[in-house]
Amino acid sequence: MRMLLEVYIPNHEFNEAIKDGTAGKKMKHILEDTRPEAVYFCERDGKRGATMIVNVPDPSKIPALAEPWFLMFNAEVKFRICMTVEDLQKAGLEDLGKKWS
Repeated sequence: MRMLLEVYIPNHEFNEAIKDGTAGKKMKHILEDTRPEAVYFCERDGKRGATMIVNVPDPSKIPALAEPWFLMFNAEVKFRICMTVEDLQKAGLEDLGKKWS
């Protein structure tokens, strides 16, 4: 299942990683291990953040995607199920509309 993984990284923890020279190595390790389809870095509520598209074949894989962020940066992580246009076309919206109208 495709999911949107949103990461909120506290400034203090990331600043410390920058200062001690480990930020890049930690980020590279996380991204190589989780292999997102796409990743975008941005500001989130005044903190560093990232938005990633990840594939979650089974719910038991969620900790493997979240724990690196928790443990390396004390980050907050949120998951949202998402669809492509093709997924939405297969959803049967017309039938759902008839059923629930």
